[in-house]
Amino acid sequence: MLAFTRKEFRHILRDWRTLIILIGMPVIQVTLFGFAITNEIRDAYIVILDKSKDVHSLAISQKILSTEYFKLAQRVERDIDLHRIFKQGRVKFALVFEPGFGENLLREGSARYQVIADATDPNTANLLINYVRAITSGYEQELNRGLPRPVQIGFRQKMLYNPELKGVYLFVPGTISIILMLVSAMMTSISITREKELGTMEVLLATPMSPLQIIVAKVLPYILLAFVNASMVLFLGVVVFGVPIHGSLALLGAETLLFVITVLSLGIFISTLTSSQQVALMVSLMGLMLPTILLSGFIFPVENMPKLLQFISNIVPARWFIIILRSIMLKGAGLELLWKETAILFGFAAFFILLSVKNFKVRLT
Repeated sequence: MLAFTRKEFRHILRDWRTLIILIGMPVIQVTLFGFAITNEIRDAYIVILDKSKDVHSLAISQKILSTEYFKLAQRVERDIDLHRIFKQGRVKFALVFEPGFGENLLREGSARYQVIADATDPNTANLLINYVRAITSGYEQELNRGLPRPVQIGFRQKMLYNPELKGVYLFVPGTISIILMLVSAMMTSISITREKELGTMEVLLATPMSPLQIIVAKVLPYILLAFVNASMVLFLGVVVFGVPIHGSLALLGAETLLFVITVLSLGIFISTLTSSQQVALMVSLMGLMLPTILLSGFIFPVENMPKLLQFISNIVPARWFIIILRSIMLKGAGLELLWKETAILFGFAAFFILLSVKNFKVRLT
């Protein structure tokens, strides 16, 4: 028994790929879960529209910007500028002071401001509003200590794109990304690797078809299956849960096709690097599913993560696809606002296709 135990240890130590997975997976999971799963928000971009520009409105703005929760994107002069900025997707929050804010506060004893939040992520919107409310309450208490009669600062809130703060508006686009990643990338990599493992890939390569035709024939069913699954999720989201689609259905379908091609090329690339279904599955789980769930903004906002994880999230295709889905479905955005994310997905697809072609072996020996 001791001899068999020593043999097994030697097998483990010789198989460095499995060893890296066994040791690296816990480290990666703890790191991702520890940093990515957080309810704290930092450096959320905010726009300020100050129609008063008096000492009190400027003081409240400065108090808000001096915290670690907010970062000034820009100051605007017109209400119409707010909607344009929110559609671009970078800004999540806006602060609007009424005309004569300070004068109303001292003369009438009360003044109001408005907070506008991007509610495509309702949890983040609620947290940001609570942060601003707490900061304003603190300023109100400080002000009342030096005044003969107390004053009150009121506020109105407005939730854009998701006024009822339905969580399903957040999860439907993310679910589509997860399903497309599962069907298109993971299943494709396992399917092609299965042919290698069973020895049937050599038989396929011996046919009159070229390797490219073989690969296309293998992935076409997954493209169709991915579209069927995405359509089912969209149908359930719209009919059952009332998720709106304000943008173009044609653009939504084209962007979905681009993402499917991207993740299919990624799955093919994984299959060119692995020789067994088990290794392909492990690589797909660690390299695709975990980053898609944790680093794409599906559940946890990317802005909340440390700078290193924010940088790593840039190479997760699902991050850009989720932005596209939410912008088209909830904001009604067009290609003129989504050209950057579309170009990034196109670049990912071209890059992985080139890598797959370069690594694809016509001979298996």
